Amino acid sequence: MSSAGPRGRRPGDEFLGSDHSITEQYQYSTYLELYLTTRFPDWDLVFLNAGIGGDTANGGAGRFASHVLAEKPTAVTINFGMNDAGYQKFNPATNKVYVEKTAAMLQAAKAAGVRVALVSPNAVDRRKSPGFSDFKVYVETQKQFYAPLQGLAGQHGARFVDQYAVTRAAVEKMEADKADTVVPYYDGFHTSPPGGLLMAHAILTGLGAPAKVSDVLIDARAKTARGDRCRVEDLNVTEGAISFTRLDEALPLPVQKDWVSILPYVNNLADLNWYGLAVGGLPAGTYEVSLDGAAVMKATAEDLAKGINLGNLTTGPVHARAQKVFEAIQAKNQLVHRRFRDVVMFNVPAWMAEEGGKLRAAELAKRTEAINARQADVYKLARPEKVKVELKLQK
Repeated sequence: MSSAGPRGRRPGDEFLGSDHSITEQYQYSTYLELYLTTRFPDWDLVFLNAGIGGDTANGGAGRFASHVLAEKPTAVTINFGMNDAGYQKFNPATNKVYVEKTAAMLQAAKAAGVRVALVSPNAVDRRKSPGFSDFKVYVETQKQFYAPLQGLAGQHGARFVDQYAVTRAAVEKMEADKADTVVPYYDGFHTSPPGGLLMAHAILTGLGAPAKVSDVLIDARAKTARGDRCRVEDLNVTEGAISFTRLDEALPLPVQKDWVSILPYVNNLADLNWYGLAVGGLPAGTYEVSLDGAAVMKATAEDLAKGINLGNLTTGPVHARAQKVFEAIQAKNQLVHRRFRDVVMFNVPAWMAEEGGKLRAAELAKRTEAINARQADVYKLARPEKVKVELKLQK
């Protein structure tokens, strides 16, 4: 991705994630979708998910044609490897199969003209060791096991994201900080909501996703305003107060309350969710910031001069609009999951191949139509609206 938007993005792109149970959780994948939908409300994307719990690259390669390429995606993420190493010490023979099957998927995608982001899995949390594995050992196995991935991506023209290295560094920082209340993975590898954000942040920033939602810069003395990715109107500067309206090109991610604990380990989302406001020339003091009449935070004149990020708010009217997008995506993805599990994965018996094939195709079309209708509703919700911003000096 580039600073202006994902590299090579096209109207009507279809993104499909292929992986194991962590993808089938519809957590980090939903957060990726939420970012792309709110940040690019005109993109007209379609999102599918082909994650199957317990799967490996061997299984993924075996079903890549029927579960992935048959959907005719334009872009795919491949994120196998958590289960492949067996939750034990490094095994060269097992790694050989993993590399070969990952290469087979990359080659098939390239032959079909599908763009690929190859992602190393998240590092397990060595602070937790479930009964079936010692994660202090397995986290080191992972490093060796995933080492060939960057070279494979280069050979097949794919993008590579070293999610393993990023998530390991974050968890080790939590360990050093004794941040035991920050729990990215329930069992050490399946994500909690903070862990889902950690993964989504690693993938998006690894692909160069733009940080900026929009920015407003105001000079209170000159009574001038400038917007970046937004339009600023009706600026009014009086003694101890400023008001204006902003119409943004995009909505910020709606930060969830259960993400807050992990924000220090994802750069406070400054590199992914910057919804900025900078005001210079204000008299010293503390200012209440309101959006559409709702007080959302307080900031000093010094902080406002440097620029504050309104993107990390967990309340307020802008957050509420983005939250509706999130909820609509979650509801739509229930249909996506059932379509995959009930229809895509259904194997028609040989004795009813002809009739069963017709019934299956009809059911796929029916469910796809329902999903597309929900997707259209999601994009309607993602359209930004004007927001009145007010700053008042607190006495």
